[in-house]
Amino acid sequence: MVGTRRALYLSLGLAVTGTILLLIYMRQFEQETSGGQRIELLVAVEPIARGTVISGKMLATRSVPLAYVEDRAIKAVERSKVIGLTAANAVDTQQTMMWTDLDITTEERDLSSLVQPGKRGVTVRAAGADDSRGNALIRPGDYVDVITTMKDEDTQQESAVVLFQRILVLAVGSETQPSLEPEKASSGRARNDKALTLSLSLQEAQVLALAVQRGRLMVAVRGPNDIGITHDVPDLHVSALREPESRQQIQKPPSKTGPFAIESTSTAAR
Repeated sequence: MVGTRRALYLSLGLAVTGTILLLIYMRQFEQETSGGQRIELLVAVEPIARGTVISGKMLATRSVPLAYVEDRAIKAVERSKVIGLTAANAVDTQQTMMWTDLDITTEERDLSSLVQPGKRGVTVRAAGADDSRGNALIRPGDYVDVITTMKDEDTQQESAVVLFQRILVLAVGSETQPSLEPEKASSGRARNDKALTLSLSLQEAQVLALAVQRGRLMVAVRGPNDIGITHDVPDLHVSALREPESRQQIQKPPSKTGPFAIESTSTAAR
């Protein structure tokens, strides 16, 4: 009888333990499939017009999975930094507040505060170009594709390789926010406007470090609503310049901005 009772207790204990483990597993699985850890972000609870001073009553919070959090999004814990600032762009009701929606200076917005978990701020500097204003056409908050040209070690043939697509520009020079007066901001950048700080994962930063040692980099500016990623982009060999068929196959309408040349110098913002 005692043995039967002990076996019953043991069975019940194993059943409870199994149930707890199953619940833990299901919770982890649900979190992973839903985008990972949830981050509290600031959202607008009423329309905010351009030039409006942000007040606390205009803001609320929303929980968003980390996988869907924009690098530019303002976290709820940064609420105090936002109140009292001026809106540089119009913000609709229930729209997530972005740092690029605010008119703020570098002193008010540290670069490190813009770097999301798992990302790094990596700076590359533009080489001399025909347009001396160079990256003055690029603004913090823009997205770019990063391309490198390098020589094959065996054939010594040059190729153009697409390294990354849709990479966020955290800063241009020392500026981390587009100004409400872009002409004034552009005239004050001088040579410092050629430094672009990009939001990269640690492994992407490793790839970039290798690329700047092997060749030359360029960035191509994307349209603000272009979120597409082109998969399996083949490397383009220099021979394509001499082959009319290849040029016709890859020819596309020219973009209004970019690509801009950048030299092989990088630093990580931590």
